[in-house]
Amino acid sequence: MQKNNSLMVRLDDESKALLASAAELRKISVSDYVRSIVVGQARRELAAAGTNVISMTPEEQLEFWQALSKPPKLTKAQKQLGKVMRGEA
Repeated sequence: MQKNNSLMVRLDDESKALLASAAELRKISVSDYVRSIVVGQARRELAAAGTNVISMTPEEQLEFWQALSKPPKLTKAQKQLGKVMRGEA
């Protein structure tokens, strides 16, 4: 017989309402909804980690692309270090 364990999660009112609405759409309890979604997502992430593949949501993909498209401005110290490494200083 498998023992059930509890997990407490603190949510703000908006997050809790979102979960309740999503669970209602499926006609299941909030606990069953969270269990089905979170455990499933955890399985997918662990499977992806085992294949060295990074899986990102569309929002994460956009944020990643934007970060690559806009390199940060170098500080004065970083620019100086670059000169030193290139043998210019």
